[in-house]
Amino acid sequence: MKTKSHICTLLLIGVTKLLFAQEPAAATSAEELAKKLSNPVASLISVPFQNNTDIGIGNFNGSRNTLNIQPVIPVSLTKKLNLISRVVLPVMSQYNIYGEGTHESGTSDAVVSAFISPAEAKNGLTWGAGPVFLVPTASDDLLGTKKFGVGPTALLLKQSHGWTFGALVNQLWSVAGDEKRADVNQFFVQPFVTYNWKSGAGLGGNAEITQNWEANTTSAYLNPTVSGVTKIGSQTISLAIGPRIQLASPDGAESDFGIRAVLVLVFPK
Repeated sequence: MKTKSHICTLLLIGVTKLLFAQEPAAATSAEELAKKLSNPVASLISVPFQNNTDIGIGNFNGSRNTLNIQPVIPVSLTKKLNLISRVVLPVMSQYNIYGEGTHESGTSDAVVSAFISPAEAKNGLTWGAGPVFLVPTASDDLLGTKKFGVGPTALLLKQSHGWTFGALVNQLWSVAGDEKRADVNQFFVQPFVTYNWKSGAGLGGNAEITQNWEANTTSAYLNPTVSGVTKIGSQTISLAIGPRIQLASPDGAESDFGIRAVLVLVFPK
């Protein structure tokens, strides 16, 4: 366990040095982009690829890799309101989760959110609210719920002097699907905080807490990250990395160690 912690520490130190070595000429645009990327309802088209690797899971010492593909597309409704659509499509590969020698891979269920949000923040404060949908896109029965779900979602955040802090919440209830599978009644909350420097580098993190009311279980992760904005050729990108620290899990599903790495393709207007 100490070796894993040392590897993670070295990764974080290396990425931090890289991020703070960005070109100063790009500082102004990088700072603005980093600020928008910290805001889930910003008027900015982006395609995040968030990769989560967890090892030492459960009784069979399993492992799981989850690549979340998360396109965010804003649409102007009026001069004062935007519609921000956000999709989270997990692509998973896991070993030894349901038994020794087992392996499942493919897509899991997608979560699709639509936020109505002010086009301009007021005193750094902004919000978003709308519906969220659970779409049964799992390619393997063990990777999804086989249920279609719906519920509300909302977000509130404040940005000031380089800081961004706030929280996103949603609640999903299944309304259709395979009657043989358990119903979905699930609450999710994600408090977050980030500090961005003028270089576009950032330091922050979030907590991801899921309460399964149907099974009466809680899953919680703490995800600290370092991040930065740069370019590869003409493509603007954001990079982030950090450990995943599991705080709570259903019995037999806890992991020993995890790491998160994020690549975001950014398309400024």
